[in-house]
Amino acid sequence: MFNFRTDLASERKEIYQKANQLEEIDGIETNQEEIDENIKVERVKITNENGEKAIGKPIGNYITIDIKKLKIAQDEEIQKAAEILSKELKQVIGSHIDAQGEILVVGLGNIYVTPDALGPKVINEIEVTRHIINYLPQYVEEGTRMVSAISPGVLGTTGIETVEILKGIVENTKPKLVIVIDALASRSIERISSTVQLSDTGIVPGAGVGNTRSEISKKTLGVPVVAIGIPTVVETAVLVNDCLDLLIEKLQNEAKSNDYLNQMKEEDNYEEIREALIPKDYNLIVTPKEIDNLIENMKDIVASGINGAM
Repeated sequence: MFNFRTDLASERKEIYQKANQLEEIDGIETNQEEIDENIKVERVKITNENGEKAIGKPIGNYITIDIKKLKIAQDEEIQKAAEILSKELKQVIGSHIDAQGEILVVGLGNIYVTPDALGPKVINEIEVTRHIINYLPQYVEEGTRMVSAISPGVLGTTGIETVEILKGIVENTKPKLVIVIDALASRSIERISSTVQLSDTGIVPGAGVGNTRSEISKKTLGVPVVAIGIPTVVETAVLVNDCLDLLIEKLQNEAKSNDYLNQMKEEDNYEEIREALIPKDYNLIVTPKEIDNLIENMKDIVASGINGAM
């Protein structure tokens, strides 16, 4: 299998297609929708084992929402992105449970590490209703969905695998569906904190940065798991590879191109760059200097999107 080093199904598909010079992949269906000049939605559906093996993702649905210019996004643009996420999430939830099914929202990550703080920050904004329905039902509108939320921390601070914590919660509270929010890794600097991936196949925390933890999915929890993830980091090798492409593009635009540069531009140089960096421990995990503001924007989009869908 390829060393994808990305959690995004759309990126894995592109990498596999480029490496094998394919227009389509057996077992994978895709379609794209441009909402406006700044927002695009791509839907990837893995339908059989061939598609599953090709990109290393389970059979299921993967929806990617790309949001350009998020660094300078205004409130109305953030709200529009949240509404799109809400619409897509509502359809995914509706395909697994009914309108009254109880939902548990889980924010993965370490709140003290900014690029990994998305999940815990979103949890603080979720409109929870389970306690009110249980103890003060007279104050709740009829038909309100029961929602609970938790941020279980990380293995390094709790000493407990997240899936072990969630198994206990699911067993006792018995939700019909779990929504998991986590920071992801990408193979493109353009996608950092500007892409939302929504999937109905669960999640393997840390897989994109080579720190794989136990899977959180229907197989491990016994209920459907919907994952919402946003890339917040890339490897140094990814950064160098993207910068190399930009350099080649600049040289081409200045009419300094040649066959060798064209060939370099067509190839994915990630593996060669990564192999050069690893012996000296230079293949770091990188995040942008504006990550604080980006996390706040993405937190608002995800929290508003979840609240709207439920």
